[in-house]
Amino acid sequence: MVTIKDIAKLANVSHTTVSRALNDSPLIKPDTKRKILEIASELQYTPNFNAKSLVMKKSYTIGVFFTSMTHGTSPNFFTDTIKGVNRVISEDYNLFVRGIDDYQNYASINNRRFDGIILMSQSEVDQSFIYHVRNEKIPLVVLNRELTDQSIVNILSNDREGSYNAVNYLIKNGHQDIAIIEGIKGFKSTMERREGYLKALIDHNISIKTEYIVSGNYDMASGHEAMERLLSLEKPPTAVFCSNDDMAIGALNTAFAKGVSVPDRLSVVGFDDITSAQYTNPSLTTVKRPIEKISQLGAETLLKMMAAEAADMNKIFVETELMIRKSVSSRTSMTPRTEQPKF
Repeated sequence: MVTIKDIAKLANVSHTTVSRALNDSPLIKPDTKRKILEIASELQYTPNFNAKSLVMKKSYTIGVFFTSMTHGTSPNFFTDTIKGVNRVISEDYNLFVRGIDDYQNYASINNRRFDGIILMSQSEVDQSFIYHVRNEKIPLVVLNRELTDQSIVNILSNDREGSYNAVNYLIKNGHQDIAIIEGIKGFKSTMERREGYLKALIDHNISIKTEYIVSGNYDMASGHEAMERLLSLEKPPTAVFCSNDDMAIGALNTAFAKGVSVPDRLSVVGFDDITSAQYTNPSLTTVKRPIEKISQLGAETLLKMMAAEAADMNKIFVETELMIRKSVSSRTSMTPRTEQPKF
């Protein structure tokens, strides 16, 4: 295995000079640096990060934590998060990805093991984890869930506004009987999207029907089951807002299985704008929540914090966008309710 001392011997310089050159130090003359880098390349030198960590007092590890990897984290949500972070983090760093609910305690999460942590927070149960990371003085960026602590960097999408716009779009299309399939109970996203749904109904003086508010689990199976409950009502809704796209896809599947045409008899809207949303039949109208962009911005901010550079410490909202496709139709163009079949 090639070492710094091997390069130093061939370049006829000290190993300290080689180390500085490899770390792009401004103290090394350009010609010397170029010569050292050429030798390192020819020898296919690979840095020993264990040794480097001891010298620099860094772990070269960045943690990406989720509230849970198995409960409420859809594959698309997970993938977009990692893609956004990975787009920014250089190959010098290792990414450590884990769910908080995997831990009995947080003793192994310390500032010797992690140079920085990105938390994709989905629930207030994360608070104890956040306090622990703060006490360990590990640079921290929290994504996805709004925090009251103004001293923590917090980057998130405006879910309440996004769901309000989605339901408002249904109302503008003449819908009055609008249901919601909610996400996991206790998740901040579930509460924010419900608030947007309720506010849209209240602003348009539409009565809130408790039978139109059904629980889901952020997965396709729960969307399927929730839609079955809605369609079995004596007066089923003409439109359904689903708190994420996975549940919307499950809901579309139920409608298809029961012979309910979307959007002719039932309009469906999702949330997230996952890749497959534009390929459903019909293509899904949904709220685009740019998770990859949020994660990328979070990683960029964390790197600045780790380098002790000035970083925007304010709460940052990344705007949502309503993606209008073909799963919503005007109520006036729909088949009259009296012609709807009983389920």
